[in-house]
Amino acid sequence: MRSEGFPLSGANTGMPSPIVRAGQNVWRTATADRLSVLVDGDAYFRALEPVLEQAQREIWIVGWDFNPDIPIRPGDPRSPTLGAFLLRLAEERPDLTIRVLVWAMGPIYSGKSLKMFRKRRWSSHPRIVLAFDSRHPLRGSHHQKFVVADDRVAFVGGIDLTAKRWDTSEHRVDDPRRILPSGKPYEPVHDMQVALEGEAARLAGDIARRRWLFATDEAVPVPEKPADIRLDGLVPDMMKVDVAFARTEPAIRGRAAATEAMDLTVAALRAARRHIYIESQYFASKRVCDVLCERLAEPDGPEVVVISTLSSHGTIERLVLGANRDRFVRRLARCDVHGRMRAFYPVVPKADGTEQEIVVHSKLVIVDDGFLRIGSSNLNQRSEALDTELDIAVEASNPAQRRSILALRDRLLAEHLDADIEAFGATARAEGSLVRAIDAFNRQARGLRPFRDAARKGAMAPVLGTGFVDPVAPWWPLSLWVDGARAFLHRQFGLLRNPVSPFEATKASLTSRQTSPSGSGIKK
Repeated sequence: MRSEGFPLSGANTGMPSPIVRAGQNVWRTATADRLSVLVDGDAYFRALEPVLEQAQREIWIVGWDFNPDIPIRPGDPRSPTLGAFLLRLAEERPDLTIRVLVWAMGPIYSGKSLKMFRKRRWSSHPRIVLAFDSRHPLRGSHHQKFVVADDRVAFVGGIDLTAKRWDTSEHRVDDPRRILPSGKPYEPVHDMQVALEGEAARLAGDIARRRWLFATDEAVPVPEKPADIRLDGLVPDMMKVDVAFARTEPAIRGRAAATEAMDLTVAALRAARRHIYIESQYFASKRVCDVLCERLAEPDGPEVVVISTLSSHGTIERLVLGANRDRFVRRLARCDVHGRMRAFYPVVPKADGTEQEIVVHSKLVIVDDGFLRIGSSNLNQRSEALDTELDIAVEASNPAQRRSILALRDRLLAEHLDADIEAFGATARAEGSLVRAIDAFNRQARGLRPFRDAARKGAMAPVLGTGFVDPVAPWWPLSLWVDGARAFLHRQFGLLRNPVSPFEATKASLTSRQTSPSGSGIKK
């Protein structure tokens, strides 16, 4: 029987201490006066509006996508659109500048075509600056999702301010508020964002300024004095807590790669002693699968629970990312000789007796009661060193923080299982097993379902073409063609002896001819 008790120190538990190492697997750390985990889009939107209302000097909105036509208060007939709301703030406050940074291909992938690229009333205001980030390697994207107000409050996680993000934790099949700006309904979606108040928000502002400089060549100075903005109305999950920021940035334009997000995740998985709880839109990282297989093979290793999305968006995504998820879950099941692994997708019941899948868009890792990571990076290959990502992490330093991490884990699983939070947590403690507690509660119409295809016999290696769809790092086909042509001419005519190619990879770059790419690029 596994103990749910709180480990007191790395020395007592054998857990490497610390997991978080600034300058190695995280960029920097800073203290949050208050930290709240906002589960699902409704909680995020309710917290975001009053914070932006308090902003006096600067608002940063950074995302894979942005849609100014979504309502700031879904379901409220008096709600302004997001664009109209931002325009009012700019008009009312002469010292306020709002900057929106969006991946240049995001509006096209999300279905708005070229609409976002046209000037509109909200984006024509001189102090609302909309920029499209196109400085990415082939098949790379800007995937960070965060908002910062006056360097005093920040929201970091998996929710960008666009369509198909809002939902309540009930995930009702027929919720009339869950609609696109066109009025068309969309499926239930599960996600989360972390609200930070204090010095940690300033670090988020620093990352926004760095991203803006790289994308636009404009250096934005740090505000001279942070405004007095607070997370009013939110009950904090933690107070005076050290928050680590982990990035993914590709090696491009002379910049060295940053692989902190994946390095931190792997370090946490290796440090686990009892439980690993994962929520991820994709489960298609061979590196993560390798580590989890090693841990499952250990006689006294941790339990592993993975919650992911069942359906894929588009043929390429289904044939590669969906297939790799099934293969990797199948491989985990093969490694699970001690019966400690579960992999599921969540569902809610429909009126006709069938089930409706909930889209999992969250990106979360909880290890034991000591480590929490939430952000934008999925467990796929492109999040390792191709896309830009931003995660935050907390490594518990006292019993209150450990209780908060366990409470969040129990809250999330109780939501998926339609269970009482306290009852689920009590069962997990009594059983000394997370998977046995899940099995005991997973009997409702709303619940968690195993991946059917993964349960069948089949391949466990990544599908052919993974490297071209879900690249693990930048790759440059043009340099391959140039080098191939040069080699041919040299063989045939003895030409081009020792030429210098403008496409040579530098030592600071992760790009190489051995780089294995994979992923659809159609991320939400």
